[in-house]
Amino acid sequence: MLLDLVVSVLAAGAWIASALVRNRLLVSFAIAATAARAVTVALLAGSGWWFVQDKVTLTLPLLLAFAVVAMVRRTPTAYLAAGYAALAGPVFTLLHGYPATWTSGLITVALVGGGATLTARVRGATRLRAAAVASATVLMVGVVLSFVAASSTVDPLGTVSLSSLRGPDSPVPGGTVRRFDLTARQATVTLASGATVRAWTFNGQVPGPPLTAAVGDLVEVTLHNADIAGGADGRSASSRGGVTLHWHGYDVPVAEDGVPGLTQDAVAPGESFVYRFRADRAGTYWYHTHEVSNEGVRMGLYGSLVVTGSAPSPAGVDLTLPLHTFNGSTVVGASDVVECRSVVPGTTVRLRLINTDNTPRVVGVVGSPVRVAAVDGTDLNEPDPVEEAGLRIAAGGRYDVTFTMPDRPVALRIAHSSSGLSFLPPGASVAPSADVGSWPVLDLLHYGHPAATPFGAGSRFDRSFTLVLDRGLAGTSYAYTVNGDAFPDVPTEVVRQGDLVRFTIVNRSQDIHPWHLHGHRVLVLSRDGSAPTGSPLWLDTFDVRPGEVWQVAFRADNPGIWMNHCHNLAHADQGMVLHLAYEGVRSDFHGAHGG
Repeated sequence: MLLDLVVSVLAAGAWIASALVRNRLLVSFAIAATAARAVTVALLAGSGWWFVQDKVTLTLPLLLAFAVVAMVRRTPTAYLAAGYAALAGPVFTLLHGYPATWTSGLITVALVGGGATLTARVRGATRLRAAAVASATVLMVGVVLSFVAASSTVDPLGTVSLSSLRGPDSPVPGGTVRRFDLTARQATVTLASGATVRAWTFNGQVPGPPLTAAVGDLVEVTLHNADIAGGADGRSASSRGGVTLHWHGYDVPVAEDGVPGLTQDAVAPGESFVYRFRADRAGTYWYHTHEVSNEGVRMGLYGSLVVTGSAPSPAGVDLTLPLHTFNGSTVVGASDVVECRSVVPGTTVRLRLINTDNTPRVVGVVGSPVRVAAVDGTDLNEPDPVEEAGLRIAAGGRYDVTFTMPDRPVALRIAHSSSGLSFLPPGASVAPSADVGSWPVLDLLHYGHPAATPFGAGSRFDRSFTLVLDRGLAGTSYAYTVNGDAFPDVPTEVVRQGDLVRFTIVNRSQDIHPWHLHGHRVLVLSRDGSAPTGSPLWLDTFDVRPGEVWQVAFRADNPGIWMNHCHNLAHADQGMVLHLAYEGVRSDFHGAHGG
């Protein structure tokens, strides 16, 4: 993708330079760069139509047509026109992105043609009225079509309201009611290093209180808002402002999902809201506000949720460690320095690592082989021990890492950070260190051992959707887009209860997009056409890196209207959001639906 942009710019520069400097070598270079552009497009086509659709249908034919004219006429004006056509390639990619439409195509052709006509006029050419009229007409048609094609997302009308899809009011037999109170308030927090930060907190602490339950319990959390009124700049994702609680990765009933303007109103200062759901799956999860979430989470409105199995866990060290960035410093758990813990050799250690940032974090364990026992709350099948492996956790993702304490020190280290955690056997005082960012990254698609799954790549899918992630102009803003649109104009995906649904997610942009569907786990079918060879991967957040194509699938078994978005929350804030809706379900709320 980058090579194609570079070749486009070189072709544009060479054609324009050929008009300014009469030099056969420059013209030859311009022709070669134009041919190279065709080659890069052909190479990109091997990765999927999504990467070349605008190039094959618009910008490459435009370049070739003007290049042929330039080679035939061999005039400075023709060379400049070819330069404009070459420049249309990278400009279209960077400003518009996917997909090329009749509207964007007509406007691009009109601008290139108009630029060539104006250049010819400035250079003294006459009899250009027909060309000028044609360019203006094409431009007007393109602009008119842009208004005709404008769309808005309307949630499917139905008879079942989201507010009626609440959680149960009792645990399963033998379970317990776990009640928690969380109060969102502004506070000054002192970190372990002595640094103080102004934060938005739950119960005056960062991270918020850890919430724990066992399978079968009923979790009841009462959220109070003391003084969080919305964004620090006065902006809020809904008209009310405030806070909510979203249970990241936990498939709660939709009315408990905590999306302002969609599943509830944001909890304004002085108000409260009760969330209730049954703990039906063990694992490591987390909670965070979904109202102005990019700012709210960054400021500290997050905490951990851990659900254990119904049977008692074996004795050992079990630590839940959210990884968060405050003012450029990494906070591991609640500490921004390297903390030391004394651990007896032979003890089983479990580290529940939660990435609460917008970007991936790479961590590593120094001094002991480790197993990645679970990812995103789901156990991996027969994970093998690995040493000196970088563990790359997606934004919003979780890794459960286990090891048996040896008779030597062990350390958890985070790439590009001085924070961490050291485990010392009695009598030891020096912890090991290493640049874990330089270690080879463990590829989860080829880790562990295969196991049966309820469906797979060869299954018959009832619904299939393709999401092409990009960046470009959407309306009046430069946004992060899905299929060329930004929220709220991305069409809602509609499914029926019981459907087997497949997503193809394509990243055309130069950014990493951690993709997160609320209310469902997805099974990874393939990445770039290659199926997993290790343990089945059930994820709720996964990094789609530049140029990657992921296929994932899930069973539609949790009725509601759900957010489906990039969990780089800054990207979501700038448009990379859409909804997945079940037929027959409607929202009671009419806010931004974005969070």
